[in-house]
Order: sequence, then structure tokens, then C-alpha cells
Amino acid sequence: MNSTFSPSVQDYVDRLFREIDIALDAATTFDGRCPKRLEEAIRYTLLSPGKRLRPLLTLFANELCGGNRMEAMPAACAVEMIHAYSLVHDDLPAMDDDDFRRGRLTCHKKFDEATAILVGDALQSLAFEMIGRLTPPDLVGRCCAVLAEASGPCWLVGGQMDDVATEKGFGFSRTATPRELMEMIHRRKTGAMIDVSLRLGGIVAGASPENVQLLGEFGRNFGLAFQITDDLLDYLGDEELVGKRLHKDAEKKKLSYPTLLGIEESQRQAKETVDKACAALDQIPTEHRTAFEALAAHAQYLLVRRK
Repeated sequence: MNSTFSPSVQDYVDRLFREIDIALDAATTFDGRCPKRLEEAIRYTLLSPGKRLRPLLTLFANELCGGNRMEAMPAACAVEMIHAYSLVHDDLPAMDDDDFRRGRLTCHKKFDEATAILVGDALQSLAFEMIGRLTPPDLVGRCCAVLAEASGPCWLVGGQMDDVATEKGFGFSRTATPRELMEMIHRRKTGAMIDVSLRLGGIVAGASPENVQLLGEFGRNFGLAFQITDDLLDYLGDEELVGKRLHKDAEKKKLSYPTLLGIEESQRQAKETVDKACAALDQIPTEHRTAFEALAAHAQYLLVRRK
């Protein structure tokens, strides 16, 4: 139970959370068609305890825009699969070299590096298979293009590349101040998948271009606020609650809000960014108040999150 949510919002979130987990379980039950070790590692990764934030955002946005959330479930599963694959690869020794994720051994520690790489490959492909289950066919093409762009070389993967470059000193393709570079990394590595989760929900619901744009604006600010608070957790969080090793940003001298701006200014920036997200949300007309309240509550929760 999240004490910052009203009972009605919490009940709504819990119901959608269960529906997402049922769908993810069904999508990764291969009935002997997939090598056993690979299937076990995929399910260990995808079904591990987590917030399911991105698929929840997809379903909230879908219902906010008057859609049927079960029709949006393939898109919700797809964004969680892309997110999970990115974490598996991010945790590898060649990247962040993390031993724990969500309070459990990371995939390469539980299994091995080769299996972890293949898990990431499989989840990425499976995400687009899920998008292929949307109807009608023209919706499949649109959603596939949107998700591929968000998760590709200019956004998610590009953000990861620049994050690696800050640590390894590879240099960058554009001139930027440390803060500009940090925000470019955050908006791509973290923000792109949050942004696209919301836009996919609206697209599947048949939302107007204006409302899809507002969902994207909410998502971009939500994503940046999420990363600011994630940076703060690395300094202020409880490792047992967060479920992963903390203080690694400072150890590796990675760009982060607390490193560049300090704790107090980072907290102020998080509040300002959440306010911008909520201002965009307020402009979307809706009859589904619970979905609206769930999105607003998740944005405000960023300011008090402990994990």
C-alpha cells in the first residue's frame, strides 16, 4: 500500500498491477518452444518484483483518453519488456557492473553473462511481437515505429551510450555543458521510455494528436523528475528499500543532479519538473477521473519516493 495514494487510486493501481503481471506471465510461457534456461532467465528478469511503472502509465493514459485498457495491454507489456531488457544489459560488467537489482541478484549473476545478453535480445524481440498483437493493422505500424524510435540509437540506447562515455571518456558528438549533457542523457536513457509509455496508451485509445502531445509533455517532465529523484536516492536512499547498490554515482564520478547542483537544488528542480508534468496533465479533457488521479498521484509520489 502506498500511503500517498487515496484508497480508490490504490485499489485501481493494484487491479491494473495484477492484470499486467498476468499478461506478462502468459507472454513468457513458451510451452517448450524456448530453451529451458533462457525461458527461466527471461521469467526471472521480467516477473521479478518491481513497480511496473511504465506499463501502468500506458494503461492509465489509455483509460484517461477513453480507451479500453485490455486493448492496450500488449503495448503495456511491450514497454515493460524493453525496460527489462535495458536493465539486464545496463547491469552487465561492461556497463554498470551491478550485482543486485530489485533486491535480487542481477540476471548475469543469477545465470551468466552470455545468458543475460540473450535475455536482453529475446525481450527486445518479444516486445515488438507484443506490439504486433494490437489491432487494427495500421495501429501496429504506428506503435511499432513510435516504440522503435524511443528505444533506439537516438533515445534509449543513445542515452546509454553517452552515459557510458561520461565514465569512460569516449568524448561526445556535440558540445554541451555538464548540465546540458546530463539532461540529454536523462531525457533519453530514462525519459524516452516513460514518454513513449504514455503516448502509446493514448495512441491505442485513438486520442487526438493534441492529447497525445500533452501526454508526451507530461511524460517528458515525469521522466526527468523520476531521474532527478533516482539520482537523489543514490545519495539519500536506504539500500534495503531501493533494492540495489547505492552511492555508485559518486564512486564512479558519474553526472548526476546532486553531483552538479547539490541536494537542495536537486530537490527544488524535482518539484518544479513535477509541477510542469501536472500542468500538462490538467489540459487533457477526460471523463475517467480515476486514471487522471492515478497519473497525478504518481507524479507527486516522485517527490517523496524512497525506492
